[in-house]
Amino acid sequence: MFTVLSFTEPLAGSVGAQFGDLPTRHAPVLAVLLTLGQTVPLVLRTSRPALCLALVGLSFAAHQSLGLPQTFGSLGLYVALYSVGANADRRRRLLVVPAVAAYVVFCVVLHRLGSPQRLPDWVVIGLVLAAFWTAGTVVRGREAAGAERRRLAELAATAAERSRLARELHDVVTHHVTAMVVQSDAAPFLMDAPERVTEALAAISGTGRRALAELRYLLGVLEATGEAAPDGRAPARGDLRDLVEQARMGGHPAELVEEGERAPLPIGAELAVYRLVQESLTNAVKHAPGRRTRVTVGHHRQHVEVDVSNDGPGEARWPDEVAPTAPGREHLSGGRGLRGLRTRVDMLGGTFAAGPRGDGGFSVRARIPTRGDA
Repeated sequence: MFTVLSFTEPLAGSVGAQFGDLPTRHAPVLAVLLTLGQTVPLVLRTSRPALCLALVGLSFAAHQSLGLPQTFGSLGLYVALYSVGANADRRRRLLVVPAVAAYVVFCVVLHRLGSPQRLPDWVVIGLVLAAFWTAGTVVRGREAAGAERRRLAELAATAAERSRLARELHDVVTHHVTAMVVQSDAAPFLMDAPERVTEALAAISGTGRRALAELRYLLGVLEATGEAAPDGRAPARGDLRDLVEQARMGGHPAELVEEGERAPLPIGAELAVYRLVQESLTNAVKHAPGRRTRVTVGHHRQHVEVDVSNDGPGEARWPDEVAPTAPGREHLSGGRGLRGLRTRVDMLGGTFAAGPRGDGGFSVRARIPTRGDA
């Protein structure tokens, strides 16, 4: 396109760069060849910008030194300079010295040939040429910065997704495996009541099936298959009554109390409530076996309040995430389970607290907004 415009009236001779102001010399064939030399190499401006500048620069210098008529194709020099700044690799700094040296030689040649330009004129022209180079460099820098920001954003998104999946896997594996271990440990004590053994085995089987269903769902997410549960709901978003019943079947006394009118929740809020109860019951089964655990879920218009409290063991055996503190003081530190719950609730804009109670028990409390999702 640039080549075509160079031979199209009225652009052919009315627009262009003229540095030397030498007497005009008419040599049509030579003018055409040098015009082509200033335009055709521009096809290399992105793949071989340095070679493009060299070819265009030599053709431009020859065109000006011979005093050939002004041509639109001479603007190719500006395009070549911009392309070097925008497309050359890290070695483009090494091109500055030969480019400046070539310009100085060009100025000296034009001066010897009788150009009326003086030193200040050559300095101004050189600054204009440098401005095109610099403009390309600035654009390249901005594009590189944008690409780096996109790369970091992608890494952050990937890390966040990995963290989310790690929390899901932790909740699924820890809860179901703990329930299965507790249920299987209790089985030998039920040998005198075959019907209870059957119930225990059925509970273990059901727990295992639920674990497989949730793991299958998470694997589907990892594979980006979009696979979901048959009813269109993720297996992880189950019924709180099932969690409490599962704890009871394992021999752990637990009860569920729901207050207020239950309303449909956003996906993130519903999953957060489920995981919070699931993790809290798991900790109660592991660290306070046989102690009564009460799950209270309060449904409000703007939020859901969850409180999972247990009476606590005779001898303090707290989750690794939580160290016993003075009665009534809430304390949370760095384990994966409770820390993951806090992260989940914080992402939804809610509040979370966990710690020992004054009567020796332990409680996990959260307020989860019901507006919006994360």
